[in-house]
Amino acid sequence: MAVVSESETSRQRRSPLAALWNDPRYRAVIYQLLVIAGVVFVVGYLVSNTMANLEQRQIATGFGFLDREAGFAISESMFSYDATDTYGRAFLVGLTNTFRVAIIGVVLATILGVIIGIGRLSTNWLVAKLASAYVEVTRNVPLLLQLLVWYGVITYALPHPRDADNPLPGVFFSNRGIKLPAPVADIGWLTASVGVLVGIVGAIALARWAKRRQDATGQPFPTFRAGLAAIVGAGIVGWAVGGAPTAISVPELAGFNFRGGMTLTPEFAAVLLGLTIYTAGFIAEIVRSGILAVSHGQTEAAHALGLRRNQVLRLVVLPQALRIIIPPMTTQYLNLTKNSSLAVAVGYPDLVSIGNTTLNQTGQAIEAISIFMAVYLSLSLGISLFMNWYNSHIALVER
Repeated sequence: MAVVSESETSRQRRSPLAALWNDPRYRAVIYQLLVIAGVVFVVGYLVSNTMANLEQRQIATGFGFLDREAGFAISESMFSYDATDTYGRAFLVGLTNTFRVAIIGVVLATILGVIIGIGRLSTNWLVAKLASAYVEVTRNVPLLLQLLVWYGVITYALPHPRDADNPLPGVFFSNRGIKLPAPVADIGWLTASVGVLVGIVGAIALARWAKRRQDATGQPFPTFRAGLAAIVGAGIVGWAVGGAPTAISVPELAGFNFRGGMTLTPEFAAVLLGLTIYTAGFIAEIVRSGILAVSHGQTEAAHALGLRRNQVLRLVVLPQALRIIIPPMTTQYLNLTKNSSLAVAVGYPDLVSIGNTTLNQTGQAIEAISIFMAVYLSLSLGISLFMNWYNSHIALVER
């Protein structure tokens, strides 16, 4: 009979625990749990310590201040607001202003960046050099300085309203901003907007159907023209259903300023120009590098098939380059959205500007900064999720 030593017996007794510890997967889980516990402990300590210090200094805490009267005016808002409204409504004004400049800036920067990026690869020497100069200047001048320059150009270089430039009927450029004709508020314009959204959804569905049809039969479908017709047609139907309003408010000079129409304020114009021009310089380099990453053999094959230069770019090069362009483009969209917080430097009432005013009046810095962090984190995560979805949608499917 074999004799088992005491040391061997003890090793056998603790072997399950030893085996569990020696498994890298379980050990990794234990390490992660310890880290999470440490983070929770540190955060809890900091929160408890902060609350105790605030209570000791008799500083109010919580978000109850959002229901109190703000008591300050906001120069521009997308909906009605006055000084008697609450701080919560003031924050909502700042949020919508941030949304407006970020969304329009992303669209314009993408269009301008793609044009400049393609221009850098042009065979025309002058176009290529001008595009290169644009990229080098905009990328190497700080954004804050660019915002201040554009604000100075608009407010000091443009004339007084009485001498405003009038390049088109109903359009005026002055140091008070840009005045444009605008539709008079009517339910018909709302139904037209709904119609346009329905048309966009229909155009997307049509594009997917056209792709499946082409994959199955090899026959192309005029997706762009059909989609555009669907969007315009749905918008016209919505406009007609809403009563087909035609009243347009045209700006007119009245005294020392204009009356009627819509206004692009100097602050909004400066922020939009600065963000668009600055970000477009980085997007241009992303587009250029993405196009250069596509094998030159693809271009030669497309030319051999008799495709024109614009068809080669649109049908062969850009669809392949998008798989390279989209990931770094996401970073630029995030940067543009977060850089919109610099609007406070030129007086544009964005979320940070209004939040700073609220902070100074209420003294509740932690709550105001928490709102900033939550909003920008939500915007960044939303943009990232959408761009990651689109990137996975256009990615090559391996078999």
